[in-house]
Amino acid sequence: MDIESEGLILLKKGYALLLLGAVGLLGLSSTAEAHVKWFTEVVPEKEAITAILSPLFMGLALFTALLLAILTQVLPALSAWKLMQRIDHKLDEWRRYSVYILKYGMAVALLIQYFSGSMFVPEFELITTLDTILLWLSIVLLIVPHHIATKAAALVTLWLLISLTSTAGIFHMLDYGFYLGIVAVLLLNQTKVERWGFPILYLSTGLSLCWVAIEKWVFPSMALDIIENHGVPTFGFAPGAFVVMAAFIEFVVGYLLVVGILNRLLSLVLTLIFVSTTMLFGMTELVGHFMIHIILIIFIIEGVSFYKPPVEMHDRRWDQIIFVSLNFLFVLSTFLLIYYRFA
Repeated sequence: MDIESEGLILLKKGYALLLLGAVGLLGLSSTAEAHVKWFTEVVPEKEAITAILSPLFMGLALFTALLLAILTQVLPALSAWKLMQRIDHKLDEWRRYSVYILKYGMAVALLIQYFSGSMFVPEFELITTLDTILLWLSIVLLIVPHHIATKAAALVTLWLLISLTSTAGIFHMLDYGFYLGIVAVLLLNQTKVERWGFPILYLSTGLSLCWVAIEKWVFPSMALDIIENHGVPTFGFAPGAFVVMAAFIEFVVGYLLVVGILNRLLSLVLTLIFVSTTMLFGMTELVGHFMIHIILIIFIIEGVSFYKPPVEMHDRRWDQIIFVSLNFLFVLSTFLLIYYRFA
């Protein structure tokens, strides 16, 4: 074996180890994907901004920015693997079913929510007769195999979301922004602009994950209460440090979904994480995250076919590294400041 071949093998092994390391970090966040407000009665207490911006937080922010920069250089080599290409080709064949999976998955999710006495997520109880009628109307319309009925169901769902937003507030409902992405996909299906549907779903889901992650930094007492009362493993880390790291992982996942990096792999890992949290938290977790499971299945199928990652705007390697690092830090600080101001 010549030196060039050995070097290529070592390079691939290095990429594989880096990828496994990223997956391992995601695995540590088995509680990061849960909406903590569903599982605790603790009154939220806002942490001081000086306490949030701890040495651990700042160090993880810089480390993550560097890791993401390296990841952008790893991706082209991963995409060149024949195994990855075969998997991508096989999954591409399922794209024609994506809208149907979303449509009927939404119908099942709404049905589960009805029988649990909630609307969209566990924290919103199904109280009024009008809401019950509209929920059932949306379910029936989603089952009807016609795109006009599907669009009507999307409009009914949108009305329910607007009604909830008027009560809960727009910043609270940002936790569940992915429902707006679902409405967009269903409304735009079989129109001249239907190709924009799934990008909106990616964007809304990614931003929702980022927004929910900030909650764990600003109101850490709720997450700490869950760790204590539900026996959540912290893998040897102090509970406070674990919450900070878990929130970082969740924020990074949302960020990567928005910029279009590793969507299929991330969706697979997130699916496994949600399964583990369902076993830990039971029916409440299933009711709240069933629709997320459906979305992640669609992301596994769709990949990043709809647009080029923003990093490809830059040709030189160092330009890409600087862009990704600084862009992540900018997005992180912007989300944190907005959440802290309006939460």
